[in-house]
Parts: sequence; structure tokens; C-alpha cells
Amino acid sequence: MKNKTIDDMQFRGLLRDGMSIMFGGFMGIGTPQYLVNEIIKSGVRDLTLIGNDTGFVDTGVGPLIATGQVKKVIASHIGTNPETGRKMIAGYVEVVLVPQGTLAEQIRAGGAGLGGFLTPTGVGTVVAEHKQTLTLDGNAYLLERALRADLAILESRCADRLGNLVYRLTARNFNPLMALAADIVVAQYDSIVEVGQLDPECIVTPGAVVNYLYPGARR
Repeated sequence: MKNKTIDDMQFRGLLRDGMSIMFGGFMGIGTPQYLVNEIIKSGVRDLTLIGNDTGFVDTGVGPLIATGQVKKVIASHIGTNPETGRKMIAGYVEVVLVPQGTLAEQIRAGGAGLGGFLTPTGVGTVVAEHKQTLTLDGNAYLLERALRADLAILESRCADRLGNLVYRLTARNFNPLMALAADIVVAQYDSIVEVGQLDPECIVTPGAVVNYLYPGARR
């Protein structure tokens, strides 16, 4: 059985300047903080982050924003992190704001191999700028493109050695969607068990889509 667990240096070896990274989390809950810290330590720059929000200044991906390693953010809001707002206004970070449901569906579509989808959300607003509009049965829809990333970093409560994942309550949030929409998936875990010890009914993300496991609770 292949060992999927990697250490700090092996994880940093997956990183490169200019890559796109999806991160699980909702206001920092469900964001793999140890993996974020390793991205900061690696020094990679010009990153595109894709996630629900940029957390707070000192939680979630907030510290990564503060270090100046991010050039673009695709998120549903940035209001809880004033540093993101300051860098956006100053022109250091490009921010693309997407309605939360649309963002979730863009990621799901990317994982499902779809090119995009139609939604009425945003019709007649600034969200519709530079987007194709189609009318079906008298109703207007925006064509939203699917989203994928080079890397997805997830946080799980428990993993087995094959990479099957169980999440902690609402910390699950965007993590399962992103596990399907990235070329490489790294899941941080709090605890790890042998294959067969997880209740199959509780497994949310199958190990088949998880490339690597990263121990978060060892610190």
C-alpha cells in the first residue's frame, strides 16, 4: 500500500510561483492552518487563491495575504479581513467577488468535468459584467465558467492511510467540493487510523481523489 503521508519539505516541493490553490474553510473554520503556514515558509509568490473568504488577518489564509504572496483572490467575500481590502484598493491584489452559491457550483462543476453552468444569480447587476447572458423560456441566465486549481489544501478530522477523509461538523464546508476540482489534493488530518477503522458511512471524501496526507496534530 502506497504511503500517502508527506512531511514539510515534500509538501513545499509541490509548490511553485504563480500556481492556483483552492482552500477549504469558512472564516478560517476548516482551513488547514499548518499547510497555510508551510506555504508561507516556502516563499512562493504570485498565487491565486480560490475559497469562500480570506478569513481574518491572523487566521485562515489571512496570514498568507499579509505576506504579499498572493496576487489574486476568487472568493465570496473579504469583509472579515481588512488586509485583503487594503491590498485590493492599493492594487496589490486582484479580488474577484462571486456570490457564494455560484462559487460553490463553479467548483463543483470543475470537479464534475463541466465547462460551466447557467444561473439567474447576478443578472442585471455588476456580477453580469463581461459575462455571456442567455435567455431560456423568457428567463435570463448568466453563463458561469467552472473553476479548477493546480492544488487543493483540505482540513479533515480523521483520515485512514488510503486517504479516506472524515470531517468535523461544519468544518467540512467547501473541503469535499475542492477535493474533486484540483490537479493535486493534500489533506491535513488531526488523526490517522488504519484502513478499515473508519465507518464507510462516515467517509465523505474517498481516498481515490486524495494524493497526499499531511499530519496537522503532531505539533
